[in-house]
Amino acid sequence: MFAKFTTHINSYWSFLKGKKIGIAISGGIDSVVLTHLLHQLEYSIVLAHCNFKLRGEASDKDEAFVKQLAKQLEVPAFTIAFDTEIVAKQEKISIQLAARKLRYKWFEELIMANEFDYILTAHHADDNLETFLINTIRGTGLDGLTGIPQQNGVIIRPLLPFTRTEIERYVTKNTISWREDLSNAEAKYLRNKIRHQVIPILKEINPNLLKSFQNTQEHLKETKQLIAAYIENSKNTFVSLEGNGTQKINIKKLEKLDNPKAYLYELLKAYGFTEWNDITDLLTAQSGKQIFSKTYRLIKDRDYLLLESREKIKKSREVFTINENDVAFENSEIALKIQDLGFNTQNSIHKTQYTKLNTQDSIHIDKNKLKYPLTVRKWQNGDYFYPFGMQGKKKLSKFFKDEKLSLLEKEKIWLLCSENKIVWLIGKRLDNRFKITDNTTHRLKIEITL
Repeated sequence: MFAKFTTHINSYWSFLKGKKIGIAISGGIDSVVLTHLLHQLEYSIVLAHCNFKLRGEASDKDEAFVKQLAKQLEVPAFTIAFDTEIVAKQEKISIQLAARKLRYKWFEELIMANEFDYILTAHHADDNLETFLINTIRGTGLDGLTGIPQQNGVIIRPLLPFTRTEIERYVTKNTISWREDLSNAEAKYLRNKIRHQVIPILKEINPNLLKSFQNTQEHLKETKQLIAAYIENSKNTFVSLEGNGTQKINIKKLEKLDNPKAYLYELLKAYGFTEWNDITDLLTAQSGKQIFSKTYRLIKDRDYLLLESREKIKKSREVFTINENDVAFENSEIALKIQDLGFNTQNSIHKTQYTKLNTQDSIHIDKNKLKYPLTVRKWQNGDYFYPFGMQGKKKLSKFFKDEKLSLLEKEKIWLLCSENKIVWLIGKRLDNRFKITDNTTHRLKIEITL
């Protein structure tokens, strides 16, 4: 195995030479073998062990074993303990998922602290087959069938081409010690049922099961690459990128394709969405319907689906200030030019003249009615103003409804405010309280330039 591993790592992972390599080590046979192989090849390795506190004294003995191995090989070791069961209950997730999240979050922290450049895990060919079968049982797409990736960012899995049998032979030949996790034999876990009950039967049917599986998976990966290339080359016909980073999917053009649902899946799978039936339903939903992943939002806007980052939505809640001597204001969505027309007792304008000057893009207001600093923000539930040209006040929600604005159009509106009072629904309507009257002596002009 050593010669085969040497050829493999030199062919695919030669860039690891000279880098600090963190090995995710449990103390089990797979990760211990990976450690010995890389140490024998004189790579710069660091051991990283998580004690999940799930097996009592056995978990502590695993940690002690890893520390002893690090001392024996004269390499650094990092260990951490987690109250995994408590975390799983708090987040209402399985213990296995909680352990995975805790482990990879810790790895990220170690990489950020520059303790190592890459993290290597000891997943092998049998693990890959088990994952394939689990995904098949639960229902999956092409991504689930192509198995565990050999590399995912800084995570590398150099043992994927090797079988459990090869790893066991290497341990026996080199008399290497390792820790046995007795929970691996418990049938209550789905992976263990597949490992101990399903795969042995499959191997009886086909003694070359792993080789056949690897060939099948290579074909699936090639198909996946073809699909990805086709999607990338064809999506320009129905997907456009707005200047603000929003992706705009033309529903009518999408529906002309043979399988719009498949296209949507391929387009959106990288953005963390999981409710695919809901996403498909968006095609025929009312405008304003939206679906969220952890990091993105997909919203129906008339004839389009719009995809945008939730971070962008969060930033839109920022409040900006305009000071009295500012002559301009700009953020990522709007820009204003502010012109002080001076203090003059003759500066008043007759109502009919003012009405002509006031447009959606430009307003003239009584500066003496303002309290600085002014603020620029998005609207909120409960906001109201006194629309210019009308009597009394009106809630913005009612005003937007009367104007027949879509959800996205409402979200794009910015307010210019003085203290808690709305001065201008920018680009829409001035507030009566700040209009010029016959008593106005100091006039301010504000216009949209972006």
